[in-house]
Amino acid sequence: MDWGQLALKALLSGALIAAASELARRSPGWGGLIASLPLVSTLAMIWLWRDTGDGARIASFALSSTLYVLASLPAFVVIATVLRKGVAFPLALTAFVVTGWLGYWLMQVAGRRWGWPV
Repeated sequence: MDWGQLALKALLSGALIAAASELARRSPGWGGLIASLPLVSTLAMIWLWRDTGDGARIASFALSSTLYVLASLPAFVVIATVLRKGVAFPLALTAFVVTGWLGYWLMQVAGRRWGWPV
């Protein structure tokens, strides 16, 4: 393992998260846009291509990423809904995490049943 390459990956990924959170402090809409961009997936595909050169692996990665995004969408609706109803952030965050993990679990069950790469 090349520790320099790993450090570069971690630094760049962390910078994207920091940028999204800082921008969201000033403008939630713009922060949400940055967070919703498939920047992490794009970077992961670039790193995966660089490491393996395997197009089929990247295609499976792209499909599984799409399926997991779909599985996580209800969690975002849940946290927005409960926060707007005045629920405290720690409880809303817990509901977000539980809903997200439930969505992932259901996607894995469905994926195994229908042969999806999850």
